[in-house]
Amino acid sequence: MLQTIDLRGSRPDSQDLASRLPRAEVDVDKALEAVHPLIDDVRARGQVALLELAERFDGVRPENLRVPQAALEADLANLSPQLRQALEISIAHNRAGHAAQLPVERETEIVSGGVVRQRWVPMRRVGLYVPGGLAVYPSSVIMNAVAAQVAGVGQIALASPPQADHGGLPHPTILAACRLLGIDEVYAVGGAQAIAMFAYGVNGLCEGVDVITGPGNIYVAAAKRAVRGVVGIDAEAGTTEIAIVADRTANPDYVAADLVSQAEHDPAAASVLITDSPELAAAVDSRCEARAAATKHTQRVETALRGPQSGIVLVDDVDAAIAVANAYAAEHLEIHTAQAADDAARIHNAGAIFVGPYNPVPLGDYMAGSNHVLPTGGTARFSAGLNVHAFLKSVQEIEYSREAMTALYGPLQALAHDEDLPAHAEALAARLPGDSAD
Repeated sequence: MLQTIDLRGSRPDSQDLASRLPRAEVDVDKALEAVHPLIDDVRARGQVALLELAERFDGVRPENLRVPQAALEADLANLSPQLRQALEISIAHNRAGHAAQLPVERETEIVSGGVVRQRWVPMRRVGLYVPGGLAVYPSSVIMNAVAAQVAGVGQIALASPPQADHGGLPHPTILAACRLLGIDEVYAVGGAQAIAMFAYGVNGLCEGVDVITGPGNIYVAAAKRAVRGVVGIDAEAGTTEIAIVADRTANPDYVAADLVSQAEHDPAAASVLITDSPELAAAVDSRCEARAAATKHTQRVETALRGPQSGIVLVDDVDAAIAVANAYAAEHLEIHTAQAADDAARIHNAGAIFVGPYNPVPLGDYMAGSNHVLPTGGTARFSAGLNVHAFLKSVQEIEYSREAMTALYGPLQALAHDEDLPAHAEALAARLPGDSAD
């Protein structure tokens, strides 16, 4: 079922290695061509454009672009006790996990009488995007909102596509999750148009935001790229992916189940096994085929597993598997080896690392207390998953006494003159007793 890429007997460098690994073909630049007119339309025509685009892309014209409070309350009231409990557990675990990410404010005495303080300031207003395509993601409401709330964001707005089956409103479970979290500014707006609404604001409907976060399809990713600089963004999170590093000690049924679980998301989802055991590879491939045939979304799973973005990578040993994993830089990386904790410590490129046999990715998707909005497409080489820092900015406060400033005048003057910026030195000289300016 899964293609095999045999790297045994070769030690390519990381750049060559990355080019030989299975990866989805994603052309964000081409998607940009499609989203620019949509963004311009929303900027020019506001709510009229949003309604027309909802009809075009979502098959429904919402009666209300902003979700009425009564709908939020009704959907929470109609939530089953079991699902409400699951959402509440997820919220509690994520609050605890994200609280641990909060940075500590510090004051450092640089010289006697001169200090620099590092303060962390939350964003005033943020826009959260929650997709609504092949699946419903109340968990993404939690992942985005809890991180923002723990960071101390003052205003939180959320957008999710309108659903024809739900009267032009976002899915009821998404609305119930919003109500549980105390978010009452919710919009029935999807895709690139939601990103445009958040970035530029829409008169009479939605004020612009400072930061936009949340996963989505390639058009959402392209729209976020287009507005970056007007607002901050978390990352261009695309279609999901999982890589699993496994040796002969791994349970092939666990590995197969986890590869299938991510393939369930999307026909373009990537599921990659990296192993030094041909026997494990064969067993996993066989079990993937059986599980794919037996699961609910068989066609979606089989398309993903047979696609060019998925496969089995054979390597010589676990060291080589670690090198491949770092070159691949997976969104989700599982470690199923005899020394899983030690091997996980050698990973430096991954969105999230799941250590050992009892930590499948779905644990992180819902309940672990980590965030599931993670970098995809190899961007984990330089990007982190969504966390409280996406909603915080650091501000430095400088406070020197007159004596501390005076003591630095000489060396500062030398630097200022070397850079041909004498007024820089003169700004200090104006504060010195007598006339110290040159």
